[in-house]
Amino acid sequence: MQIAKSKRLEGIGEYYFSQKLREIEQLNKAGKNIINLGIGSPDLPPHPSVIKVLQEQAGLSNTHAYQSYKGVAALRNAIAGWYQNWYQVNLNPDTEILPLLGSKEGIMHICMTYLNEGDQALIPNPGYPTYTSAVKLAGGTPVYFELTEESNWEPNFDKLEASDLSKVKLMWVNYPQMPTGKKPTFELFQKLIAFGKKHEILICHDNPYSFILNDAPMSLLSVAGAMDTAIELNSLSKSQNMAGWRIGTLCGAEERINDVLTFKSNMDSGMFLPVQHAAVAALSLGADWYHSVNEVYAKRREKVFELLDVLACKYSMNQVGMFVWAKIPENINDGYELSDQVLYKSNVFITPGGIFGSAGNQYIRVSLCGSISKFEEAIQRIEAQKAN
Repeated sequence: MQIAKSKRLEGIGEYYFSQKLREIEQLNKAGKNIINLGIGSPDLPPHPSVIKVLQEQAGLSNTHAYQSYKGVAALRNAIAGWYQNWYQVNLNPDTEILPLLGSKEGIMHICMTYLNEGDQALIPNPGYPTYTSAVKLAGGTPVYFELTEESNWEPNFDKLEASDLSKVKLMWVNYPQMPTGKKPTFELFQKLIAFGKKHEILICHDNPYSFILNDAPMSLLSVAGAMDTAIELNSLSKSQNMAGWRIGTLCGAEERINDVLTFKSNMDSGMFLPVQHAAVAALSLGADWYHSVNEVYAKRREKVFELLDVLACKYSMNQVGMFVWAKIPENINDGYELSDQVLYKSNVFITPGGIFGSAGNQYIRVSLCGSISKFEEAIQRIEAQKAN
């Protein structure tokens, strides 16, 4: 029996990494031993105190029931304290914070909450592919704005102003930018808020990378008037090495939180209580924690720079986040070609920049989620192949 898929899935392909991981699995079964430098899944553990809280709470008899859709007060208070301490943003934990099962689900919740058929959403090119799929699944239409190296990976506001914005309801942005590693600036954030206010567009800022190799974490909500026209997603996946725990948050004005809660409350039944308590512990960690994590990533980034030098790629040493974004040599057609060359000839997987949009076609992205020995082995394999 054949059951037709819903029309909302038309034009929605399987997530690139889902498909590629199956291919890598088959190559490994054939004995290739692929070194995967493509995916930003932290390989470092959370702080021991966080794991201890999870173990203790999970051992109690009264922590296994359904939980509030808005999370326990302790978690919302911890998120508010985290925002005040690191971003200098004052949030009301009762009305302006909504814990999420990872920030990725928040992207979908926001799109389903605000987009109708015919509505448009501005999406960065290059940018996180989930923005596009979530907009399409919600019935909206993606409208891409190009980010270029020449514009320092910032939106061209003059070009946006000259376009038809009458159907645009949302604008997706994220700084530090993924995949380019572009740092945020207060001036850029001011421009985004002014743009959103002028055109009555909800600016949706996705902010999971603000602590990684970045000494000055920033929130879009720190700009005066931001709460009128912006919301922000954040996550413990990268900053706290808790990707598989699925802990995120949406921050914004009470009206926005209530809007999204209407949708979210129909999609899940709350977050496991021991995980919430562990998140509280993670959010209370001090500067020493972030320094220790970044020391590891800084050493790894140096090795990635070495790898990119072997591939004759060009890159900025000022980028931040969990990846390194690099321009491919001119004699190679696109990032897909270089990625395939390295995969099939050297048994190393790196991400082609084109999966993030057409503006990424001449780039590749390398994850920092791997040991020094793994990067050294990848360099040796690529050097050996080039020597043949």
